Amino acid sequence: MNHNIQLAVFDLAGTLVEDNNGVRDCLYQAAAEYGLDVTRDEISTHMGTNKIHLYQFLIAKTRGNIIDFKNFEIEIDDSTHSEAVQLYEKYTEYMIAYYKENCREIEGATETLRWCKDNGIKVATGTGFHKEINSVIMESLGWLKNGLIDYAVDLDMVPEGKGRPAPFMLFKAMEYLNVQNVRQVIKIGDTPADMLEGYNAGCRAVIGVTQGSTPIQVWGKYWHTHVIDTVKELPELIMTGKIV
Repeated sequence: MNHNIQLAVFDLAGTLVEDNNGVRDCLYQAAAEYGLDVTRDEISTHMGTNKIHLYQFLIAKTRGNIIDFKNFEIEIDDSTHSEAVQLYEKYTEYMIAYYKENCREIEGATETLRWCKDNGIKVATGTGFHKEINSVIMESLGWLKNGLIDYAVDLDMVPEGKGRPAPFMLFKAMEYLNVQNVRQVIKIGDTPADMLEGYNAGCRAVIGVTQGSTPIQVWGKYWHTHVIDTVKELPELIMTGKIV
């Protein structure tokens, strides 16, 4: 097949892995117990990011330091770091427990990953999770050990944990898999952070899924090239030549 796509970089929660607001609710539970004045919608809008940095972002907001989300990984309020780490540690406990009970793939995810591999497309995942949570997901679903994923990037693999909307996790996958042209890379996700990561990297296509954890009304405001319902539709999108 003449698609000239060398690498597909997938988000995990809400894109390849069922979410059902689990990530949002674990983040909110830790925040609420701490007494942080934040809503579930605020958390949902900013998902897909480094969770320590997310808590820093939200704490700063409650103190009147409003940071443009596009500068999420640029303008970090260092005064909030120690509090954010406390929140993150509690959140991690909830998130690991959640995934040990509720880690399921989105319908058709395995088939899409296999199709990519069978058609000469390398597969990487990028996530707003650190290593401990990413490892639970990979162990549960078996995609990495089964060879359906070539590289599973988490925040601990990039300097200072600079995740989305910065493009460094995506570049990390390109480096490891020896893909040298970002115009041969496609990005698939379901959050504003995913869209911005793909845009900041200069990907050939930035594809949003509508059945993920964040509504299209939220992520659709950010630059993207294609919209599909779920990753199950990705092979057809590629086969029909709509990614140019």
